This record gives sequence, structure tokens and C-alpha cells, in this order.
Amino acid sequence: MKHYFHPMSRGVTTHWMLTELDASYEPVVIDFPNGENREPAYIAVNPMGKVPALEDEGNIVTETAAICAYLADKYPDKGMAPSTGTPERAKYYRYLFFPGTTLEPMFTVAQADISGISPESAGFGDMERCLNTIEVMTPDEGWAMGEAFTAADVVYGGTLDFAVRFGWLPDPSEKIARYIKRLQARPAYRETHPADWYE
Repeated sequence: MKHYFHPMSRGVTTHWMLTELDASYEPVVIDFPNGENREPAYIAVNPMGKVPALEDEGNIVTETAAICAYLADKYPDKGMAPSTGTPERAKYYRYLFFPGTTLEPMFTVAQADISGISPESAGFGDMERCLNTIEVMTPDEGWAMGEAFTAADVVYGGTLDFAVRFGWLPDPSEKIARYIKRLQARPAYRETHPADWYE
């Protein structure tokens, strides 16, 4: 496998996932500050010119949640995903896809100070609904799926971690702050994130 990423991008999340799995892969750092992501060689991998991307036996997977889901299924013995067809799998999908389809668009709109978007027609609703949903979905203790740490925590928890770190969510509740601290205490998190994120 090849993992295309940059350590100061959303690729840190997939790097974290690979490290949690102790997976064997070739890291390929894409120097996007200098435009390497727009060069033909990388555009052939991901026409969006974004990282992360994963190449496995000629197959390309892009989008952070998709890569984490793919990896969790590729290594079922690691227990990073509930079994297919179970009620737990339904809950797991929600945690995987809520960040990219709802939270990130809402945070982007809020940071850009864009107005005039109808919360009834926009898929991400409005900030109040997003914050209320985060409060409901974030576990009081343990992990998103209960006692087992899964890809749901890497994707959902990783998004909350980013949101607090970069000021998208400047005043997290005590419950959210505790959850993020639990994530940051994981050895694989510390191996893949800058030290000033968790010290």
C-alpha cells in the first residue's frame, strides 16, 4: 500500500489510522505547499489534488472517512469496525459520515462568515443543530462505539480534535474536551500528531 499525505493536513488522520492498525505501507509525502499536489503524477492518483489518498493493489481510495473505513475492513482482526449487518454497524456508519457531510461544511461556512444559506435546504443544517448533535454523539466515557476504540473515533474524534485545535469549535463542552483528551492519550495519536497538540 501507498499512503499519500502531508503531516499538516487531514492526512494526519489516516496516518493515525494506519498506525493504530500497525499496517505495513509506503508513506508518500506530497509537498502541497510547493504545489506537488497539482503535478500530473499526483493528479493521476487524485484528480482533486488533495491528500490523503491510499493506493492498494492498484485501487485508489480518497476521502479520509473512506480510507479509514477501507482500512478497518481490510484488517478485521484489529477490531476497528463492527461486523457488517449488525446494529452496531449502523451506528458506526453515522460516526464515519457525519463529520465530512455535515460538520466540516458547517464549520467552513461559519469560518467564512457566509450568510443567506437556508438551514432547511442545506444538508448541514445550521451551527446550533450541529453543536447539539455533537453533544449528543460524543460519549461521556470510553469511545464512540462503547468500550471498543474503532475507526469511528479516528474519524469523528479526529474531526473534533481538528475543530478545537484550529478554532472551529473554540469552546468545547467539558464532555467533548474529555473525549479529545482520551484520544490524545493514545500512543498511535502521539506518534502521528505534533507534540504541541497534546502537551
